[in-house]
Amino acid sequence: MARATLGVIVGNRDFFPDRLISEGREDILALFRSMDIEPVMLEAAETKLGSVETYAHAKACADLFRRNANRIEGLLVTLPNFGDEKGVADTVKLSGLNVPILVQAYPDDLDRLSVERRRDSFCGKISVCNNLRQYGFTFTLTEHHTIHPSSDSFKTDLEKFIGVCKVVNGLRNARLGAVGARPSAFNTVRYSEKLLQHSGMSVTTVDFSEILGLAGCLADNDMRVQARLREITGYARANSVPPQSLVRMAKLGIVLDDWMQENELQASALQCWNSLQRNYGINACTLMSMMSQQLLPSACEVDITGAVSMYALQLASNTPAALDDWNNNYGDDPNKCVFFHCGNWARSFLPHVEISNAPILGTTLGVENTYGTVVGRTPAGPVTFARITTDDINGMIRTYVGEGNFTDDPLDTFGSRAVVEVPDLQRLLKYICKNGFEHHVAMTAGHVAEVLVEAFETYLGWGVYRHGYKQ
Repeated sequence: MARATLGVIVGNRDFFPDRLISEGREDILALFRSMDIEPVMLEAAETKLGSVETYAHAKACADLFRRNANRIEGLLVTLPNFGDEKGVADTVKLSGLNVPILVQAYPDDLDRLSVERRRDSFCGKISVCNNLRQYGFTFTLTEHHTIHPSSDSFKTDLEKFIGVCKVVNGLRNARLGAVGARPSAFNTVRYSEKLLQHSGMSVTTVDFSEILGLAGCLADNDMRVQARLREITGYARANSVPPQSLVRMAKLGIVLDDWMQENELQASALQCWNSLQRNYGINACTLMSMMSQQLLPSACEVDITGAVSMYALQLASNTPAALDDWNNNYGDDPNKCVFFHCGNWARSFLPHVEISNAPILGTTLGVENTYGTVVGRTPAGPVTFARITTDDINGMIRTYVGEGNFTDDPLDTFGSRAVVEVPDLQRLLKYICKNGFEHHVAMTAGHVAEVLVEAFETYLGWGVYRHGYKQ
């Protein structure tokens, strides 16, 4: 399966040389082959050279897109010459697609401005964008106003655009699972299901008593329980964990997986304390870690918007995400801090991962009831962090996004942990506090902030604070 499928509109204006259109189609097809992108575009014989200029061309292209609507993740508008702005806008309108749009225009060569090679795409792109805006469509621009498809710069543009498509389409259709009630002390993670639904995200809820009741019905020697036990002990070192705690984890994991699959959920958030410890005798962190590692992000403390933040980061990076606390200062360094949870981070963040107990929860719930956390330290590397929250008072979704780096600075503590360096961190922390964001933040390895900003702001219409991101 191709890593992405994009509809392609080749814009044309008939008094420009035909060869520019033929060359442009071949450029795009060659690029898509090299990047494993599947094109959905008119054949050269279906319209004039497979381009879109007239209303009849727009109808033909739109019909092609409608027939492939379930596969098309985004649209690329390519302008080998000036193009016909109405033809492009009519195609998008008639297709009925609601996907991201990338507009690319070819550059002219200074020594080839004769009638035979002149493009004027520089000007045509402005007209196309004007018409898309008149028709009510939002779109993404390339880094440079004109750019050749074979350039490294456009390849970077296209990589980012694919990420934007994954985030936008994923969030617009996300199904989220809330397991149990929010811990009473955690007012900070309250959210509006209605605001999430307005952006296309649905929340399915279940009482933890139902989950634990089903887990209790599974026998220790059940074949699925034994298979899950092998998965857990193969996932992380568990030498210090009592056997019965591992069995309980296995049973709970089976029931959670069944519930997720039955409801076709992409992410979850669990009531991770304190009912689970008191009534079942384990922590669910290892199971949550395993789900996140399998690209089914799972958040603590029924933090549904935290789970959405994780899912967005995962879609942008195509790697696991984790939820953590902005937890500790790092000495007197104003640009470093400690990310921590007790913890449920995916194994990809913790090369030397071990299943242990939760010392902090153990002080009140009993250490013997808190086995199931994953413990480890994240090594140095790039990180992108983000937070999505529902601003119920103002009836909107707000976000912040930024980048930094994990460091190898010394850190002597327990749980899932990392030292993070963020330029101008103090300004970011002031913004978080003054604007009422949660103490939880989601993270993923790599730098994908630009992808999230474009997806959140341009296509989802959310408020975005871009920490350290160029305006």
